[in-house]
Amino acid sequence: MTMTDESTGFIAKMIGPKKRWKAYKARTKELPANHRAAVEAIEHYLMHFVPIDADSNASMFEDLLDLFEQALANGTPIREIVGEDPAEFADAFAQNYSEAGGAYIPASARKKLTDEIARAAR
Repeated sequence: MTMTDESTGFIAKMIGPKKRWKAYKARTKELPANHRAAVEAIEHYLMHFVPIDADSNASMFEDLLDLFEQALANGTPIREIVGEDPAEFADAFAQNYSEAGGAYIPASARKKLTDEIARAAR
């Protein structure tokens, strides 16, 4: 492999996830305010679980957004998506993408997520 090939591969690895993240954020902005607030609250909470693999990370957030977009299209309320314990929902969701399942999440992060989902679900 030449130096140019190595550089190109490195750049592709750096730009690829960044493009996916920007596309994800653009899609998130298209949601109604309450659904966007819920997705962003869960996104922030999930940052505690972020896997090392950038592709898994991007997939996790894209799948979360897919779930909310489908629920919105079906008229499913936020509470029916996340249940009564949004932190439990997010923990279970994250376990599908990371071996960090069961990672310590501060109580303050769990409370913040619960409060933000309660506001979004009103």
